[in-house]
Amino acid sequence: MAWLDGLRQRARALKAETHVLYLAARHPGTPWYAKLLVAGIVAYAFSPIDLIPDFIPVLGLLDDLLLIPLGIWLAIRLVPPAVLAECRSLVQERRQRVSRVAGAVIVAIWLALAALGLMWAWRLWG
Repeated sequence: MAWLDGLRQRARALKAETHVLYLAARHPGTPWYAKLLVAGIVAYAFSPIDLIPDFIPVLGLLDDLLLIPLGIWLAIRLVPPAVLAECRSLVQERRQRVSRVAGAVIVAIWLALAALGLMWAWRLWG
């Protein structure tokens, strides 16, 4: 199932590009027609409603695998390269920040659970 793993990687990359395009749609240097196209693509990508429902085995993923990449490709062509570069760097910074925050939250949860376990053990045997 190597092709399925490849599709999953492509889906993650498309998700990142969708976030980049979301930021580009809000950027003042993006032309209005590109903003309109990007808004439609992002809305469709994040919408729980698809043209073909995802629970249909093969056809359900085809609309996501065809429409969204084509729309992203067209939007990337319409957004100025300088705006895209700036938005990609913002997404990268946010991803690193979120990873650190998520790690800190997980460590805090484990420390709190360990402290509660020690308190419980102290009361039980102490």
